[in-house]
Amino acid sequence: MNEESYRQRDPLLPDLCDEVVQTIIDLVSDGIWDWHVDSGYVYRNAGWYRMLGYEPHSLDNDVLTWESLIHPEDLGRVMTHFDDYLAGRSPHYRIEYRCRTSGGDYLWIEDSGHIVARHQDGTPARMIGAHRNIHDKRLYFETLESTNKSLSLLVEECTQELRHANEALLHQVEENRRLAETDALTQVANRYRLEQTLRHECERAKRFNQPLSIVTLDIDEFKQINDLYGHGAGDLTLIALANQVKGQLREIDTLARWGGDEFILILPGTHLAEARRVAEKIRAHIAEVGLDSPLPITLSLGLAEYLAGEGSHQLLNRGDGALYRAKALGKNLICE
Repeated sequence: MNEESYRQRDPLLPDLCDEVVQTIIDLVSDGIWDWHVDSGYVYRNAGWYRMLGYEPHSLDNDVLTWESLIHPEDLGRVMTHFDDYLAGRSPHYRIEYRCRTSGGDYLWIEDSGHIVARHQDGTPARMIGAHRNIHDKRLYFETLESTNKSLSLLVEECTQELRHANEALLHQVEENRRLAETDALTQVANRYRLEQTLRHECERAKRFNQPLSIVTLDIDEFKQINDLYGHGAGDLTLIALANQVKGQLREIDTLARWGGDEFILILPGTHLAEARRVAEKIRAHIAEVGLDSPLPITLSLGLAEYLAGEGSHQLLNRGDGALYRAKALGKNLICE
């Protein structure tokens, strides 16, 4: 519809849009629309048609044209917002959606409008608005959003990989620590861990005035097993001894291999008399089970209780001395 027929349909036009203004409106690259509510007539400028790829004024001048061009996935959202503005539930009408072009593709636009005339009862009589091409901007933000999502996924994947690598590293560190503190043959504490643990327990006994005892023990005539049956048999005897002794201890106790066939028990919170009962239980148990050794197995054991002010090495020396006394007195004995 040309400008003259538009003026005839709308007597308000001369007051709102003279020839110069009309020319400007038609030159605007984005779309201008003018909706007359009572008649249902909608004027759209040439820029609106050019934006969507249609010949100027080639479509019907009604709201059905507008609705038919809205992407089906956007239509419900757009109509809800439009109705909310007309009913006064929303103070503004401004929304982004997709419009179908002449080629069948969809173009992202920003649609905004304002009611410029109302009936006496307050209902809308006329509404003017604009469609602005925001397709490139929308695609840019969608690409940016997609990139951000991809980056977020990548960061999450990297975080997961780092977490797993960290867990594996911590596991390896713990395993290395365990290996560094464990006797390779018998799998009980080694000499390094023994010294660390005993130093810690001596400090705690001193700090809290708590009892602490140690039991030193070794296998009587162990050299005969190695000499007669080989070191393999001797190793199996040591492994069996360690397993049997561990079964007689509390969770807080520590069994360590001091060297050769000599082992040391650290018994926190234990007076000498209780340590003797533990030692006797172990001595009798080993004499009974025999450790599946080709020779009868007996143990000699030494006892020592922590004395206020002494260091861990002094305590070890006293326990070692008690063990040697048990050996000297005939073996298969417990000495203090």
